[in-house]
Amino acid sequence: MASGGQNFPPQRQDPNFQPGKQHQMDPIPDVGSSNYSPSNKLQGKVALVTGGDSGIGRAVCHYFVLEGATVAFTYVKSQEERDAQEALELLREAKTGDAKDPIAIPTDLGYDDNCKRVVEDVVNAFGRIDILVNNAAEQYEAGSVEDIDEQRIERVFRTNIFSYFFMARHALKHMKEGSCIINTTSVVAYKGNPKLLDYCATKGAIVSFTRGLALQLVNKGIRVNGVAPGPVWTPLIPASFTEEEVQNFGKEVPMGRAGQPSEIASCYVFLACNVTSSYITGQILHPNGGVVVNG
Repeated sequence: MASGGQNFPPQRQDPNFQPGKQHQMDPIPDVGSSNYSPSNKLQGKVALVTGGDSGIGRAVCHYFVLEGATVAFTYVKSQEERDAQEALELLREAKTGDAKDPIAIPTDLGYDDNCKRVVEDVVNAFGRIDILVNNAAEQYEAGSVEDIDEQRIERVFRTNIFSYFFMARHALKHMKEGSCIINTTSVVAYKGNPKLLDYCATKGAIVSFTRGLALQLVNKGIRVNGVAPGPVWTPLIPASFTEEEVQNFGKEVPMGRAGQPSEIASCYVFLACNVTSSYITGQILHPNGGVVVNG
């Protein structure tokens, strides 16, 4: 875990291949704290996590498996094969109880038919979906709104918010009372970022989507919540920012450092577990290093 004020080594990944490759990062993100003590919170549950091969998604998958869940995750087809295989190995080693072996599904989540196929694959393998985590995302810097063309806006919105709609609409057919949906938004939905305008817009949309869907599903007994991380050391960072920005990443928050995926994943466990969060829906958790936000 990075200490306050610590620099990351300068590094850069090709921004055209997002969300980036975890196995190329220095240091490798921490996706499983040795201090974490599981207690079968998700025993017998089936979870589907988008973007689960690396970063926050991999940490969430790891903690879900440690808590007894059977896990499926998606990753970017042809770009993230090594990260996906390493994630599968991690989950297989962590698997407990009667949980089934994890599966990884390559796809482009920006299109409805692909999301439908993902849900069908999971249901064919495991029979149902109890927990849906919408987590896939991409981001690109731009100095001005004039530099963001229609093609890029569509690409970012397809991944970051269209997929959340698509996954929810198909997964709901296989969810029942007691199931839940958890959406990954961001601190930038609340405080903005001048260089990530389209990303900010999608993350704000996720907050509103979460609140609206929670109200729509409350009578069905399905909870919908979100997590809004602050700066977290994931492959998106070297795949989005300059080497100088990477070196100083996270220093702006009160804690003076970026978080690790393992520090974020426990929020998802809390929201996924009916014992710990049965009276919580339409809410956003803020693991962000001390940034004060409204909402």
